[in-house]
Amino acid sequence: MTAAKGSRLQSRSFVSAQQVAERAGVSRSAVSRTFTDGASVSEATRKKVLEAAEALGYHVNHLARGLISDRSNIVSLVVTDIATPYQSKMIEVLTRRLQLANKVAMVINTSGETDSVESALRQTLHYRADATIVLSGQPKASLIETCLNNGQHVILVNREELVPGPETVIVANRAAAREAFHMLRRAGCERLAVVASDVGSASVSGRERAFVEAAKEAGMEVRVTRFGPTAYASGAEIARLLLSRSDRPDGVFCVTDLLACGFMDAARNEFGLNIPEELCVVGFDDIEQAGWSSYELTTFRQPIDQIATHIVSQIDHQPDSRIVHEPVRFQADPVWRKSVRPK
Repeated sequence: MTAAKGSRLQSRSFVSAQQVAERAGVSRSAVSRTFTDGASVSEATRKKVLEAAEALGYHVNHLARGLISDRSNIVSLVVTDIATPYQSKMIEVLTRRLQLANKVAMVINTSGETDSVESALRQTLHYRADATIVLSGQPKASLIETCLNNGQHVILVNREELVPGPETVIVANRAAAREAFHMLRRAGCERLAVVASDVGSASVSGRERAFVEAAKEAGMEVRVTRFGPTAYASGAEIARLLLSRSDRPDGVFCVTDLLACGFMDAARNEFGLNIPEELCVVGFDDIEQAGWSSYELTTFRQPIDQIATHIVSQIDHQPDSRIVHEPVRFQADPVWRKSVRPK
């Protein structure tokens, strides 16, 4: 090894607590006590240690400390569709809240397929994550049980099927979807349709089913069209399929805002339809784009800030892994804009 290469390797090494102790002229344990909240150390010793640490660029190895105390302060976020506006906003808010709580967020991006989600959850065990927040997918109950048996706190977001152990946070998708039906009916819509994707996640499927149920109770038929991923392009393609028909709908519930944006653009630009005079559209999520002047989309707002605050507040509270915990539910409030005719 050349001297230059050896120098570069040495420059990348971490400063140890022992080096700080030697520079400050104190014991290794004095350094440890200085950086431990509530530990006993004299002010003179503390001052010498802090000055030495500053001069050497020393940082406490919290990961090593966490492993000793069986707490890593790592929180894993298992997520798919990471680039979509709703998911990116949820991740942005959650990671910010976790940082304020002195937690380290580890984001694992999966394809949303079951095997991928399971593989991601196993990674959280390798890294000794204290908690895993599952924002996507439907991991098997057996895998969740493995995480719980390894001391993890598992929090599932918008999973309808409840299993013993993990905590579950659910947005009231069904109530909002039923309200979406009544919005469109009050606007005078007679030919209703649901725009969905092939993803089939619990939240998306729940909205779809609830809207159809509300229509059946009112004696109405609803055309449900699913296509591709939950994406803008899928919404546009479904618009082409539905609006080219002679019996095209005059009221549409899109199970996400991103689908709604694609649907609305195709309806206006390719079919020349006026929204809301000829076609009413309701979305779900209240992403930033929903409020843009080009959409003015009537939708339902997921309370991301409240959800994130609740999740972070529960991270250090280990639930009983033997029981099914009652899910914590959050309302999705309607946001009226201009894509639906006035009531």
